[in-house]
Amino acid sequence: MKLTISLQVTVDGVAQANGGNNDELDPGFTRGGWAIGAGDAAAAEYILETWQRPDAFLLGRKTFDLFETYWGARRDDGGFGQAISSTPKYVVSNSLSDPAWEYTTVISGDLTSQIRALKSASEGELLVVGSVALARWLLEHELVDELNLIQFPVIVGQGESFLPRQGRDFALDLKDSRVFPSGIVALTYGVGGRPQYA
Repeated sequence: MKLTISLQVTVDGVAQANGGNNDELDPGFTRGGWAIGAGDAAAAEYILETWQRPDAFLLGRKTFDLFETYWGARRDDGGFGQAISSTPKYVVSNSLSDPAWEYTTVISGDLTSQIRALKSASEGELLVVGSVALARWLLEHELVDELNLIQFPVIVGQGESFLPRQGRDFALDLKDSRVFPSGIVALTYGVGGRPQYA
């Protein structure tokens, strides 16, 4: 399977708390909900289509818990809830053993080997949404095939950036780009190789 990371980010790279403030998940971050005021119907439809496309989801534990509570309760909504609830989900966790959300499998231990095995087991797409720490880890371990960034026209000036200031370098190949009426820009890149430097 192709492993794709799809994240909503600000112009300054912040990927946390796009839907609102949550003191438990994002302690001290008070600028949550930055995606709410900048959204539009066309961008929302694009994001929904992204969620409806994969053969499976890969989630970190915090995102899984949040999504299970919110989207799992909307499993028949014809939208995001149905898309993720009806699709196989893999959650990375060393503490979760018996998930209640249907079609969920827990992976733990040697994640690199397990995710490589998962990718080579079948065709299709394995999609990471939310799960910023997991997304960074996957990129650092060279497990990502495609990066889909939905950039909102806002600078929040604080918060956790998706990409660290220091880390591995990657060349990106632009596969698709879309600009929506609100100024949201969706950029899809193939990930591979190293950049050329002067």
